[in-house]
Amino acid sequence: MSEEAPHLLIDDTSEPGIIICTLNRPDKLNAISRDMMDLLTEAVLRLRDTPELKVMLIRSTGRYFSSGADLRSGNQNVVSPVYGSSSARGIRENHRLNLNNMQQLWDEMEHIEKPIVVAHHAMCVGGGLEMSLSCDFRLAAKSAGYAFPEGLFGVLPASGGVSRLTRICGPHWARWLIMANKPAPADMAFTMGLVHQVYEDETFEQEVMDFCRHLAKQNGEQMGAAKVAIELCAEVGRDSSRHVERMANSSLMLNPDFINGMEQYLKGVGGKKK
Repeated sequence: MSEEAPHLLIDDTSEPGIIICTLNRPDKLNAISRDMMDLLTEAVLRLRDTPELKVMLIRSTGRYFSSGADLRSGNQNVVSPVYGSSSARGIRENHRLNLNNMQQLWDEMEHIEKPIVVAHHAMCVGGGLEMSLSCDFRLAAKSAGYAFPEGLFGVLPASGGVSRLTRICGPHWARWLIMANKPAPADMAFTMGLVHQVYEDETFEQEVMDFCRHLAKQNGEQMGAAKVAIELCAEVGRDSSRHVERMANSSLMLNPDFINGMEQYLKGVGGKKK
């Protein structure tokens, strides 16, 4: 019997500065397994800790981007050793610990000061959508679609699904996907603010790679500071947001990249005036 293929393919050599992660369980609709989570965690930490890597791209193959957590594998739950799983407190603890530490990994992806792009070529549901909500940029092909099927079982998408979707799209659209349990095709997802751009299927892969290459050329310090500042400004009031801007720029304007770039720009402007 041949050995099973890796559940996630990791490539950090094909594109300079870009680490590409490909969900690789098309026969299982790219359901998120323990092995997939372990490999994705490895890739995320590699992105975080490798200066040469500037951008992460997450994509997949097959007729689903991801059908969500692999509930059939039987190893997705980590029962709280203190409270078990037969009490409300135990269930809350399991939400923090279960599904191979999804919550912890999604939080790490959200906090890393490098951009993470996710590219949906097909249906993205459940845990796959929760993962995508923790990414910085969500790009969709026309054939993509989105749903939270947890409502069919009488529960909520509680690994960041409710909180991140509400923050990104607002309560209006969160009600549509979660309360009404209705799907959203790609164009509707764009209207909702769930995805940043929708591309034709025929040009999707090229458009995604062009966008990632564009990100890889940007100033890393500026993007890291922008990611932190944007998250803070989403949480605090108007006056505090102004302080966040000034604090972030006070560091960026001491960066040699800014100083040298500004000097070259001013020399160029001066030369043109002469």
